[in-house]
Amino acid sequence: MTFRGPAPDAVIVGAGMLGAAVAYFAAAAGMSVIVVERGSIASGTTSRCEGNLLLSDKEVGPELELAHYSQYVWRGELAEHADLWEFEAKGGLVAAASEAQRAGLDALAEHQRSLGIRAEPVEGPAALREIEPAIAPHLLGGVYYPEDAQVQPVLAAHHLLRLARERGAEVRTHLPVTGIRIVGGRAVGVNTPDGAIDAGAVVVCAGPWSGDVARLAGVDLPIRPRRGFVLVTEPIPVTIRHKVYSAEYVENVASSDSGLQVSPVVEGTPSGTVLIGSSRERVGFDAGFSAEAVGRIASAAARLFPVLADVQVMRTYSGFRPYSPDHLPVIGEDARMPGLWHAAGHEGAGIGLSVGTGRLLVQAMRHATPDVSLLPFRPHRFADADAA
Repeated sequence: MTFRGPAPDAVIVGAGMLGAAVAYFAAAAGMSVIVVERGSIASGTTSRCEGNLLLSDKEVGPELELAHYSQYVWRGELAEHADLWEFEAKGGLVAAASEAQRAGLDALAEHQRSLGIRAEPVEGPAALREIEPAIAPHLLGGVYYPEDAQVQPVLAAHHLLRLARERGAEVRTHLPVTGIRIVGGRAVGVNTPDGAIDAGAVVVCAGPWSGDVARLAGVDLPIRPRRGFVLVTEPIPVTIRHKVYSAEYVENVASSDSGLQVSPVVEGTPSGTVLIGSSRERVGFDAGFSAEAVGRIASAAARLFPVLADVQVMRTYSGFRPYSPDHLPVIGEDARMPGLWHAAGHEGAGIGLSVGTGRLLVQAMRHATPDVSLLPFRPHRFADADAA
């Protein structure tokens, strides 16, 4: 059985934030698209994260350039819809506990400023407390990033897909992909339990499951799950004004260590609750509770904000970040399988990078020169490295 009707320009596998962004920009560009999702919209990693739109944690290189471009898209083309997904330009504060950390942050900020990113030095403990009065007194200084922002990721995915549907896109949920249709060495659609869907291109936006989908086409894509926990506290009267984290967070984001890594990330919410992260560990798709990870996150947060030491945690949740071995996402057409495109592997930055990724990918699919080069993100780079 094959779905009736003309074949769409693209079938997008995954209705999380990346799939929603690709669908939105494709439909806005006049492309016909069908989104297929094995669960419900935003039911995977998108529903298990904080919605960060960060520049502060990006080292100088292609990911920072993509993050800067994505900020331009969030604040430009999508600005009229900002209230739909609760866009909040709260700013980010990175704090250093040692002179070595402060020197490292200052060096990173200097490079970031050379690219036009606002990164303001915070000189000394008193200056830190002017920005965040409840922050620990032992911290020596840091860097403030006024462009760091936040969205509600589930709302963002739902509304981008709604806007895409208004432009003609179709979204089919609870429909898993069981195979990639290949004709003449080219991906030309997908198989599902309800039948085949032919398309001009297949776009894999399946988060940490993207490697599994790619293997249906005989392509090795080394994207793996990296588990992380978030704690939610009871409402407290103390206001934490920004997203605040320690210098170790930047180091852990760039680490390839498979073991448990913890660095405090703390932010308040309008309701008075506090969101606390973060942990990283590669344990496959083990969704079990980790008392060690949660305990270490809580202790680290209390060192950053001592007021949290006696605050009750109401709940915790965890999710899987799509980890890529070189810490760069996979974006573009796969040279090993023409017609197969990828937008995955963004690890913990997927919400912030999604709209830039979607816009650039659609530019490439329409044979236009992308605003930002996709060469560093090419899907087949891992095979190139193996061949070398």
